[in-house]
Amino acid sequence: MQLILLERVEGLGNVGDEVKVRDGYGRNYLLPQGKATLANNANRKLFERRRAGLEARQRSELEAAKATAGKLAGVDLSVMRSTSDGKHLYGSVSSADLAELLAQAGFSVERRNILIDEPIKSLGDHSFRVRLHPDVTAKLAVKVQSEAA
Repeated sequence: MQLILLERVEGLGNVGDEVKVRDGYGRNYLLPQGKATLANNANRKLFERRRAGLEARQRSELEAAKATAGKLAGVDLSVMRSTSDGKHLYGSVSSADLAELLAQAGFSVERRNILIDEPIKSLGDHSFRVRLHPDVTAKLAVKVQSEAA
């Protein structure tokens, strides 16, 4: 399936790129999400008329993401969890928990945009990343403390 990208898609291309993708990916994700349109002559002409607006929107989203990343750098996150032996958690700290902590700090971040390299199952400082834009990722830390302490 040949598509024209209407926004930057990580691992695929930038605004205006014509890409060939599998039918399911295009039909089930890119087209319904408004990230692409079919590559035919009518859509090519329409895209050329809308190109300046789409590129300006992409630049403004990138600047907003960079500004948010700067604000996130100063955020201190901590969470209290119960432990089994004073060191290991009964469960783990998930991306949903981290999204909730960020929401309490005033940032709206979707759970799927939080990237945890390894499961958080022990006390101490742990790092994770937040993808704000395909080109902008903020690195944060969370301090996991025991409820008994």
